[in-house]
Amino acid sequence: MAGLVGEFEVKLDAKGRFMFPSGLRKQLPPACQRDFMLNKGFEDCLTLYPMTEWEKISEKLSKMNLFKPKNRMFYRLFHQGAKQISLDKAGRALIPTAHTERVGLKQEVMLIAYNDRIEIWDKSKYFEMIEDSMTDFADLADEVMGDLENGE
Repeated sequence: MAGLVGEFEVKLDAKGRFMFPSGLRKQLPPACQRDFMLNKGFEDCLTLYPMTEWEKISEKLSKMNLFKPKNRMFYRLFHQGAKQISLDKAGRALIPTAHTERVGLKQEVMLIAYNDRIEIWDKSKYFEMIEDSMTDFADLADEVMGDLENGE
């Protein structure tokens, strides 16, 4: 699957559903346009994985040595709250109440697509996080990307 990209603003309805953006859906192969795995992201967001991508991650994680306490803890935390969701016939995704409450989603939501996943953020929290991070962006770019020319 080619890398996903883009920011998409959506609104949650009273039941916790949002219309999956057509511009995002078009980036997904047809077999990946309906079923997803939803779980807690690494920051204050949720992460939505197309099922094929979730299966790849699960395959990697299945190779972890679960006799090591840190591996067990990571495995538990990563899978904690994971739930399969599917788009309905109208193209809407339902985010369970427990998940919306966990990260404080309100009505205005941002979908942030990158690589193999889609992060789901409360709009105000997303832009606050971006604004707070922009002052360090040049240093972060140097640290993360600075040695790419040397093949590292």
